[in-house]
Amino acid sequence: MMANASVSAQTSLKGRVYHNPNIMEKVMNQEADIDKEIAEARSKAIAKKEKEKGRKLTQKETAELDKAMADAKKQAQIAKKALTMALTIEFTSATDGVMKQKTKVDDDALKTMGVGWLKRKAIKASLALMPESHKVKYEVKGNKVIVIDDKERDTLTLSNDGKALSGTFDKDTKYTLKRTK
Repeated sequence: MMANASVSAQTSLKGRVYHNPNIMEKVMNQEADIDKEIAEARSKAIAKKEKEKGRKLTQKETAELDKAMADAKKQAQIAKKALTMALTIEFTSATDGVMKQKTKVDDDALKTMGVGWLKRKAIKASLALMPESHKVKYEVKGNKVIVIDDKERDTLTLSNDGKALSGTFDKDTKYTLKRTK
């Protein structure tokens, strides 16, 4: 085990490229979580309505609520397609690299979700202003790759075989970049 850690610490990342076509996919594909949240929201909505009315809901009232929940699930599925974020890290030397991020927004999905024309244009304009690539510094400590981007430090984990680089996005979204070169 120790020999394996020291080998990866001495391995140069120069020339390696790691890529993931959509780091948001894992977040968006949590179908079970969506179903669970909708079921909980349904239960709470039924309890609230019954308390307001002081009686059990009729089948018609429950059906209306179920239709609203089905619409919410449909909106969540559309939202999955609305945003993709590709991430690539290319290590150009023993201490420098280039991080590339390409974010795309599906206009039709946003339109289906009810996002207005002005807001869709504002989202696209803000994405257009974001730089797609920028230089970063990095250091390797064991199987940890610490990417230094201005004042921020992002710690990624290099797999034992060197074919994957894993990290987290927004503190709880895990992603994996696969080695392409």
